[in-house]
Amino acid sequence: MTYDAEATRQRIFTAATAEFAAHGLAGARIDRIATAAQANKQAIYLYFGGKEKLFGAVVRAKLDEICHAVTLDPSTLPESVGLLYDWYHENPELLRLLLWEGLEVGDGPVEGERERKDSYRDHVDGLMAAGMSDARTAQDWLFTILGLVAWNFAVPQLRRLLLDEDDAERAIARRRAVVVDLARVLAERAQAAMR
Repeated sequence: MTYDAEATRQRIFTAATAEFAAHGLAGARIDRIATAAQANKQAIYLYFGGKEKLFGAVVRAKLDEICHAVTLDPSTLPESVGLLYDWYHENPELLRLLLWEGLEVGDGPVEGERERKDSYRDHVDGLMAAGMSDARTAQDWLFTILGLVAWNFAVPQLRRLLLDEDDAERAIARRRAVVVDLARVLAERAQAAMR
């Protein structure tokens, strides 16, 4: 039987995603990742260079997934926001990773910061190419849209308490409709401002 380095790397990555989403950077343990990945700890250090770099790689990869899955364009905003909402619902680990990162790093630099900033700049540039007047407007708009969607999954207990809905899936569907409707209003406003 031959050693498959790429398969090992993928198992480590999958195990690390689950471990970091559950425990954050500080609480995650390399030995648990290695056990779940059926790999040795040395492979983790060899392929990823340590826990902090592995965490950064996991966050960047999950962000890349969503960036390739959804494009925010003012002309198709309601549909895009619906897709973004669905993606967060089906992939809760990204939001957990970002929340852990925020708790542990605060406003300090993050692993892979330059690449992540460049990715967000690409989205801002795309919004400007679609007709937004300036970078600040596009940045604020993007940040607001991301918050509008993500908050629904960041605080499930608040969703349950505030919405007075016993069925979580029905509450999520109801919130999706509201968020998409708000996106429609924002898109109409953005379109009017671009004329």
